[in-house]
Parts: sequence; C-alpha cells; structure tokens
Amino acid sequence: MATMAECRSALDRLSDNLAGADGDVRDAAALDRSLSCHIKDLDVTFTGRLADGRIRVLDTVDGPPQKKAEIRLAMTGDDLVAMVNGDLNFARAWGSGRVRLEAGFRDLLRLRSLL
Repeated sequence: MATMAECRSALDRLSDNLAGADGDVRDAAALDRSLSCHIKDLDVTFTGRLADGRIRVLDTVDGPPQKKAEIRLAMTGDDLVAMVNGDLNFARAWGSGRVRLEAGFRDLLRLRSLL
C-alpha cells in the first residue's frame, strides 16, 4: 500500500508533468478549478487547485473531502502512484471504476484530452 508521502510525491510529479505538457494536454490543464483527491485506502484527501497548468496541494485532511471541489478524484494510493508512473492507464482505470473522476460537464469535456 502506498504511503501518504508517496501519494503526495505522485501528485507533485503529476503537476510537473502537466506543467511540461504541450498541445491539448496543456490546454486542458490550463483550467483554474478547486481540486480534491481522496485516497480511499488511506482515508485522506489532498485538496488544492488546478491553476496555471499545475496542481497545487494546499491541504491534507482526514477522511473524504469536507468541501465539494470543482474537480474531484478518488482512488487508492497504489492506483495514483501507478498512473503517475505510467503503469496504469487512467482511461481504463476510470472506465472500470478503479478511479472516480467527478466534475462539471464542460470540465469533463476539457479534461478528456488528459485521458
């Protein structure tokens, strides 16, 4: 099971990957939205913002998100680490229910290029 430090590191690497992206991925990451990522097996939520093409983690709270972020992710720590490392395809994990992504319809349309 991935640790909280490994999950935080994976989010930082994901942020770096988004910041260095080009084309459609860069456009999709250019949103300015509140973001939460609930790590189900650790029962912890990282909260922050997706802004300027980066994920900025602002807080870590126990349990599920206390406030409804505009973009909400939920998964296990192992799945987060595997996705960032390129060992797990996000679209397949989302389609199979291993990863949950919730956002407004327009945001989902923009974020689809990240899949």
